[in-house]
Amino acid sequence: MLDQTGHKSFTKMNRAYNATFKPGQMSVGLVAPLEAYPQSAVPDMTRHIERAKLADNLGFAALWLRDVPFNVPSFGDAGQIFDPFVYLGVLAASTRDIALGVASIVLPLRHPAHVAKSAASVDVLSGGRLLLGVASGDRPEEYPALNKGFEDRGSRFRDSVDYIRAMSEDYPHRETAQGRLSGGIDMLPKPTGERLPLLITGGSQQSPDWVAQNGDGWMTYPRDAAAQGQVIGAYRQRISAAGLPDKPVMQSLYIDLVAQADAPPQPIHLGFRSGSDHLKRYLTEIRRLGVNHVALNLRFSGTDIEDTMHRLAKDVLPDFQS
Repeated sequence: MLDQTGHKSFTKMNRAYNATFKPGQMSVGLVAPLEAYPQSAVPDMTRHIERAKLADNLGFAALWLRDVPFNVPSFGDAGQIFDPFVYLGVLAASTRDIALGVASIVLPLRHPAHVAKSAASVDVLSGGRLLLGVASGDRPEEYPALNKGFEDRGSRFRDSVDYIRAMSEDYPHRETAQGRLSGGIDMLPKPTGERLPLLITGGSQQSPDWVAQNGDGWMTYPRDAAAQGQVIGAYRQRISAAGLPDKPVMQSLYIDLVAQADAPPQPIHLGFRSGSDHLKRYLTEIRRLGVNHVALNLRFSGTDIEDTMHRLAKDVLPDFQS
C-alpha cells in the first residue's frame, strides 16, 4: 500500500499512530511539562492544561508524557509530576486532535494487566489518540521501593510486552511469568485498533533484532547526523530482514528557540539553543535520515513558553506537516 508521497505506508494502528507517523515525512510534537525549569528538577506545572490546549490548537502532532514514579535526585527531572495515565485522562477530555503519547511507561515497575487496561481506556476515551511508548527503565533507585529486581528487568519487559499484546485478543489464553491467562476471562475495553501501538525506547535491555521485530516503532535519542543515519538504517534493515513492513522512528530533542531567526546553534543538554533557521535545517536533515517524528522538550527554554510555541507553529510547523 502506498501513501500520497509514493512511499509504502506504515501499518494502520489507531488515529494517533496513523496521523503522527508517515513514511518519508516528519511530524513535530512537544514534551510535557510545557514550561521552563532549567534550575530545578520539579516543574510548577504553570498553566499546564491551557498550554496543552494551545499545543492542540496550534497543530502540534503529539504531546508526550513521562513515567517518573519517584523524584530521584540523581535523575534530576520529575517529569510532569502527575501519574501518566491519570494525566492522559485529563488531557483526553481537554484536547481534540493532538496525539497523546507516553515516552515511556516503565514496564518492569508495573503489572502489564494494569498497563493494558489503563492504556486501552485512554485510547478509547480519546478517540484513538494514544501512543504507548514502553521502556525497561534506567533509575535503579526505584526498583527496591517497589520490591522489584533491577538486573532482571529485561526479561520482565519482554514478558510484559507479550502480556499487553494478548490483552487485545478476545478471552486471551497465555502462560506468562506475570500471570496465567486462562481464556475464561476477558479484559475490556479493547483498543480502538487491532492492538495498542507499542513504541520501544532505546534498547530496553533487548537485542536489536528483538526491538526491530516486536515494537510498532522505535524511540531513540539525538545523535550527530552520521551516527543517527547509521542506527536508523540498521534498525530498518533488521525489520526488512525479518520480512516485516516498515516501522516509524522518532527522537527527542531539547531546544531553546531564540528570537533571532538566524542565530547559530549552541549546544545544550541533548539538543541546542538556536534560531528557527538552524532548527529547520536540523529537522530537515533528520527527516532525510528517516526520523518520522521529533518530540521537542522546552525545559531549558530562555524565552516565554507560549511565545515559543507560537513561533514554532508559525516558523517551523508549516515545513513539517503532511
